[in-house]
Amino acid sequence: MNVKITKTLLSLPWCETQAFALIPEGDLRPIRAIYGHGYTASKADCLPWAIRAAEVGIPAIIFDWPGHYLGSFNEVERFEDFTAEAHTLFAQAYERLEGLLNSLSSPQQIILGGHSLGALMALKALKLPAFVSLKRLGVGVGLGLNEKVETHLFDTEFYQKTLSIRRQLVSPALDTTVMFPWIRDEKVNLQISGERIHLIVGEDDMVVGAGGMDNFANHLKILGNNVTSFAPKKLAHHEPTLAAPHLHAFLKQELSI
Repeated sequence: MNVKITKTLLSLPWCETQAFALIPEGDLRPIRAIYGHGYTASKADCLPWAIRAAEVGIPAIIFDWPGHYLGSFNEVERFEDFTAEAHTLFAQAYERLEGLLNSLSSPQQIILGGHSLGALMALKALKLPAFVSLKRLGVGVGLGLNEKVETHLFDTEFYQKTLSIRRQLVSPALDTTVMFPWIRDEKVNLQISGERIHLIVGEDDMVVGAGGMDNFANHLKILGNNVTSFAPKKLAHHEPTLAAPHLHAFLKQELSI
C-alpha cells in the first residue's frame, strides 16, 4: 500500500514541535497509531514503526519532543512545563492526524507507543480525555524498572559514557540531572489501571538491564493492567528502529491485521 507523508506542527502554549503524519492510500483501518521517541533522540527512531503501520492501512503520526535538538532547535524554557504537559502532545497529534484524514474513516482503536521516555509518555497519555472513547493499546519499547527503584535505569556504566554528548542534545531545562530522577519517579509512581500494554525490550538492552522489563511488567500488572512482554535477543537500547518487525508481529497478532 502506498503511503503519503505529510509534514505538520504541534504546539502547546510553551512550545512548538514537528511531526510527520503517514497516511495510507486506499482503505483505512479504524485504528490510529501515535509514536514518541526517547530522550535526546528524534522522531526518526519511530519512522520504521509508523511505516509498518501505514503499509497495512493504519494511519500513523510521529513527533519530536520539545527541546530535543535532533528533531528541531525549539527550546523548552521550564522543566515543569515539559513534565506536566508534554504527554498531552499525543492528544494533539491525534487531533492533527484526524484533521488530515478529513473523516475518511472513523477510528475505533488507538495505539499509543514509544521508546524509553516516549514509551513512558505514551502510557501516561492512555488516560487523556481524547482517547477515553477509543479502545486503547499502549506499547513500550526499551522501558523497564530496575529492582532497586532508587537506581534509575540510566545510571549504568554503559550509559554514563554517553552523557557528555547526549546532554548537549536537549534544552538546558531538560538536563540529565533533572530528567533522570523525574523519569524514575514517574515510572515508580505511575497510576494507571485497566489498560492493555505490551512491552518490548531486547536481551542486549544494557540500559534497561536484566530483569528490568519483567519488573516493570509486574508493576503494571499489580496496578490492574493486562500486560504482555517480549524480549528479542538483539534490540540494543540505542537502536529502537530495530523494534519495527517485533512491533509489527505483535500488532498483527493482537489486532488481526
